[in-house]
Amino acid sequence: MINPFPWRVVDANLNRLREGLRVVEDILRYHWNSPLAKQFKILRHTTHLPSDWTRQLIESRNVEGDILRQEPEKGRREGVGEVLISNLKRGEESARVLEEIFKLLDPNWASTFKKIRYTLYQLEKEIILLGIEKEGKNFFGKKGENG
Repeated sequence: MINPFPWRVVDANLNRLREGLRVVEDILRYHWNSPLAKQFKILRHTTHLPSDWTRQLIESRNVEGDILRQEPEKGRREGVGEVLISNLKRGEESARVLEEIFKLLDPNWASTFKKIRYTLYQLEKEIILLGIEKEGKNFFGKKGENG
């Protein structure tokens, strides 16, 4: 039996990273018709690990045993900017966790996730500037109007 610790962390953070990338990709693609969507699709595909690791990932998954699974999530978002930024942050944080855990498992993949993280930092800047251009003060929702 494999040690589930690193693979459980990898599984959860890969899912989180891909979900965040997909949300941003779809907003860029369908809401703004922005070519930046293509970069998120490419990043998402970069996260596909070797197929021989699939078994470790699936065997280590323990959704029912996740002690934070029942934590309440934030309800309503105030604007498209809040959705984008929260998903960009989710991606950046997950990429960092994957970078650190892969230092234990495979340094080449650690380097890949570091590159993804820094790419997300740059894309975050581009998206925020684009969002302000496209949505104006509405980009950040009601909070942005008052802040």
